[in-house]
Amino acid sequence: MVAMKSDGFPSPSATYEAALNVFSDPFYSNGPNDQGIGWNILASLKRVAFGFGAAAAVGIPLGFLIGRFKFLSSMFNPLISILKPVSPLAWLPIGLLVFKAANPASIWAIFICSIWPMIINTAVGVQRVPQDYMNVAKVLNLSEWKIVTKILFPSVLPYMLTGVRLAIGTAWLVIVAAEMLTGGVGIGFWVWDEWNNLNVPHIIIAIVVIGVVGLLLEQALVAIAKAFTYEEVRN
Repeated sequence: MVAMKSDGFPSPSATYEAALNVFSDPFYSNGPNDQGIGWNILASLKRVAFGFGAAAAVGIPLGFLIGRFKFLSSMFNPLISILKPVSPLAWLPIGLLVFKAANPASIWAIFICSIWPMIINTAVGVQRVPQDYMNVAKVLNLSEWKIVTKILFPSVLPYMLTGVRLAIGTAWLVIVAAEMLTGGVGIGFWVWDEWNNLNVPHIIIAIVVIGVVGLLLEQALVAIAKAFTYEEVRN
């Protein structure tokens, strides 16, 4: 209906034909600014993997520490409350200033947007561990390492995985916007480049691809969560 009432909006048949053309050779390469959609998706996923991995390496341990020690919670909670609402794209110019390149700046934006859900959910999970468990640990005189591995980790795992799922969804959303601003190879840049070429069918195709890839990323994390035997994770 929209296609019938708008001169610039492509019909479903035109979009389908464009999709057949796009996916007939998704990995062609005619230079850095003319590559198939497959290379652009892989470039975006690579940036997400680096930024998300760095956020997990920092955010999850920090969340454990904040949840475990009250003085750290008092120290970091005000800072997190101030920085968490800031749009990840607002950090992009800082990344460009520091790293002097678009690719690490995009990874920096992914890192910033991914770290908050991991810190917050992990810390909340640690704080909600039943006090009886901690009392038993004191009676048994368990080391801090055993407390973390035998008591905290199994209890916190559902909260931690929730933070990871929230982070990956936000990371995939942000990378598209960041690539529109920074350029280079990536699905976000591909969308913006097709808009500059007024190639609306390709934009619609990209929207569907972005949604499908985001869904697959989330489902992959759900499958990882279900692979654990803890009943809370399965629920």
